[in-house]
Amino acid sequence: MLLEFKDVDTYYGDLHVLKQVNYTIEKGEIVALLGGNASGKSTTMKTIMGVVRPTRGQVIFDGQPIEKLPTAERVRRGIAPVLEARRLFPRMTVFENLEMGAYLRKHGPEFNQDLERVYTLFPRVKERHSQIAGTLSGGEQQMVAMGRALMARPRLLCMDEPSMGLSPIFVEQVFDIIQEINRQGTTIFMVEQNANMALSIANRAYVLQTGQVVLSGAADELRRNPLIREAYLGELQVATAT
Repeated sequence: MLLEFKDVDTYYGDLHVLKQVNYTIEKGEIVALLGGNASGKSTTMKTIMGVVRPTRGQVIFDGQPIEKLPTAERVRRGIAPVLEARRLFPRMTVFENLEMGAYLRKHGPEFNQDLERVYTLFPRVKERHSQIAGTLSGGEQQMVAMGRALMARPRLLCMDEPSMGLSPIFVEQVFDIIQEINRQGTTIFMVEQNANMALSIANRAYVLQTGQVVLSGAADELRRNPLIREAYLGELQVATAT
């Protein structure tokens, strides 16, 4: 087991956002987290990265509880985020953004190896390495954001809405690259609104509504589930999971 949520409750003030949530992610998997707006998907990612801390429950990474650790220590242990809406440093170059992904590591042979890996996965990023990141297209920025995360040499890549704001062509490219990153040995936990694309590449998935897991299982099974197709994962009622 690489990542596990055990009965996690997360609050924003008095607002109960995640309610007794349980997830498990095995090494080597792609796991998708699906649901509508305000379902708790992004809060899940913030809880993994330490931006938000659970009120109750445990977040366990590689057998060790991490819910009290700062974000930098979680990155050091092998968790890296690809943030919603990319969140690049817009006035820095592409290369400087990639450097920021390796800020916990010194430059050296490993840095150069990782940089070459990113450039191989994303030839367009290599072409744009000296360009100011804020001038890139949305799809190019997403590739830089993914490359920046990979520069941390993560064991678990946490992706928050990787298809958001992208053209259909870029969406397909990004999901192809996600699969390739996974084939190279990185486990992926992905929050995604595009249910069809997410379920087409995931091993398993969870469906979240108003902070509760209402469905979970193999991605192929969920893709065929009439409730998923009808509701498009946004309007499921908790009662349908029984």
